[in-house]
Amino acid sequence: MTKPIQISVSILCSDFSRLSEEIKKIESSGADRIHVDVMDGHFVAPITVGPLIVKAIRPLTKLPIDAHLMVDHPSDHIEEFAKAGADAIMVHAECYGRRRPQCASYGDFPKEVDRIEYDALRPDIEAIKNSGKKAFLVFNPGTPVELGPLAAELDGVLVMSVNPGFAHQQFMPVALSKIEKLSRTFSGDISVDGGINGLTAPQAVKAGANILATASYFFGAHDPKELVREMKSLGLS
Repeated sequence: MTKPIQISVSILCSDFSRLSEEIKKIESSGADRIHVDVMDGHFVAPITVGPLIVKAIRPLTKLPIDAHLMVDHPSDHIEEFAKAGADAIMVHAECYGRRRPQCASYGDFPKEVDRIEYDALRPDIEAIKNSGKKAFLVFNPGTPVELGPLAAELDGVLVMSVNPGFAHQQFMPVALSKIEKLSRTFSGDISVDGGINGLTAPQAVKAGANILATASYFFGAHDPKELVREMKSLGLS
């Protein structure tokens, strides 16, 4: 059975001086989830927000909050985000394996690995699940999508369609083949993040994604409610 399309709106492109109003805009648009991009200046170049923002917006909405941890050593932060009120915690595959030589040093981006060390990943997935939260594994564009023995433990997979760190990037078509592969082998949610717009959203849904993460496309829309309606309708065609 085909899953309904969900829209996850990232607050990365919101007006943080009016964050309460922006959360209300997301909720009233009919979007399904709130996406919080957490960046530490190490795994990616920028620094954004932490668990305090999740804690601040938790009372403002009943929508699920996804904490996307673009951080080194995610195990150090899982408990904090769980307590802050995140409903799903997303960790990057690139934190659980030997990074390629071109991105192994501080300041080298994007982070990529050829193989995941599942013994290193398993405790963090278990920690997320034991906290009562959904566990998502995230893959950068250059990292092969392999779930190995943990496929059944994951609630979802997030495929990055841009190299993480900055908004307003162009969608990378390599994401589509990854989504197609997942759609044949993985029964959980398949989310795609980066460069989602009127052209790329249909492509992602056709490939098998059922969660579309959007930031600038949503906040730049003249009518966010209509935008959400159009994106959700892609699952009906």
